Amino acid sequence: MSLEDEVLLSKKQIISDGYDMSVGEIMNLYRDKELVISPDYQRLFRWDLSKKTRFIESLLLGIPIPPIFVHQDDEGIWELIDGLQRVSTILEFSGILESKDNNGYLPLSILNGTQFLPSLANKKWSDSTTPENEIGKTLQLEIKRARLRVEILRKGSDPYAKYELFQRLNTGGANLSEQEVRNCTAVMLNPEFFQWLKKCSEQSSFTITTNQTDEAIEKQANMELVLKFFAYRHFPYVSGMDIHEHLDYANVELCKSTINFQLEEKIFLDVFNLLNDILGNKSFKKWDGQDFKGKFLISLYEIITNGMQANYNSIFNMPEQEDRINFIIEKIKSLWNDENFTKNSGAGVRGTTRLANLLPLSIEYFKI
Repeated sequence: MSLEDEVLLSKKQIISDGYDMSVGEIMNLYRDKELVISPDYQRLFRWDLSKKTRFIESLLLGIPIPPIFVHQDDEGIWELIDGLQRVSTILEFSGILESKDNNGYLPLSILNGTQFLPSLANKKWSDSTTPENEIGKTLQLEIKRARLRVEILRKGSDPYAKYELFQRLNTGGANLSEQEVRNCTAVMLNPEFFQWLKKCSEQSSFTITTNQTDEAIEKQANMELVLKFFAYRHFPYVSGMDIHEHLDYANVELCKSTINFQLEEKIFLDVFNLLNDILGNKSFKKWDGQDFKGKFLISLYEIITNGMQANYNSIFNMPEQEDRINFIIEKIKSLWNDENFTKNSGAGVRGTTRLANLLPLSIEYFKI
């Protein structure tokens, strides 16, 4: 199929529409449950007060606002795909944003003053106790009459088009990590799979051996590591493919999969329990000839875990635990004498090159 044919085919899979709406109409749609925000998506609402204030200021000053994107389901209900920070700011400021746990409404925002509107300081949408802090009816109407472009992905589109669109639109938005976007995609597709992946990421042997920082965990790096384990296990990496695209693809396919997740979890736990018993939080650190030192290395994680899961039966069918431990620790130490590994695991090696070389190596390297 030619590139032109691929473009035409892909275009046919997405049916879109769009028009301008007032902010007041958006508020009413949300209040009437005709515009919904997934609770797990809403958890990514993280604009600070400064950004919220600047956005409200933009509405008041008539500054053009980027469009929001929604998906329309079979009943005509809109699901927010992109525009979380903007829409949530409006709803929170006006006092109608429900908490992500559905136990009431979030408190109204109290704005800061700005260079152009210093009198915004301490202003609210409404305040029955101190009316002088309200923005007033006139400015409420200014905000309600401000207009937003709404782009609609209609129900006739390819069923997975909204998830693809969600990932493309949200990647990079509000400093979201790639995995945070994948997590929301998983929640939309298969909430049970998302919870299962999260459960794996919280296993003590996994958290100890991967030794992730609080900042990394905040960005869901731990869940990305779990996804990598299963992605490389079930979907062979195609040389040259962008790593994040491969993980995006695997994430969606695993959501649709009928694999035995109970068995998959056992394999995952057996691998990390064994590594934890042997090396603990040094499992993915460099061997300097005397000790395992330094920081967590993704190249070690990929080659060790992929090699162990690919050779799971032979490794875990060894009759003695001591033999299994000796085999693994010697293999890990000897990696640093393997030219193929050292050549493809350094800081200057592109991720695509690293995976194309180390994943095949891992399968052969850990064979008994």
